[in-house]
Amino acid sequence: MDKQAIAIEVVYARADKQKLLRLTVPQGTTVRAAAVQSGMEAHFPELDLATAPLGIFGKAVAKPDERVLEEGERVEIYRPLIVDPKEVRKQRAAKAAKNKAEAAEE
Repeated sequence: MDKQAIAIEVVYARADKQKLLRLTVPQGTTVRAAAVQSGMEAHFPELDLATAPLGIFGKAVAKPDERVLEEGERVEIYRPLIVDPKEVRKQRAAKAAKNKAEAAEE
C-alpha cells in the first residue's frame, strides 16, 4: 500500500534573497529529509542541509532527523549566527549609557 502524500513548504532566507518551495512528500517524512528533498542547495550553494539548524513555523526542532512532518507545515532552514545576540545587546546598552552620560554633561 502506498503511503499518503502531504503538502509542505520549505523556506530559506538571506538578507538579499529568499526562497519558498512547495513540496509533496510521503507521509512519515522527517524535517531533515524534507529539507534535503527540497533541493534548496541548488538556489543557495552555501547551504549544508545535512547539518543546518531547522525549525517549523519559527520554532527550532531539536531532532530534525526524527521529527515527522504533518500536512501544511513549513520547514525553515536557519542561517548560523554571525554575531552573538547577547553581545549586540551589551554593546547597544553601553552606547546608550554613554550617550546619556554625555547628554547629562552638557
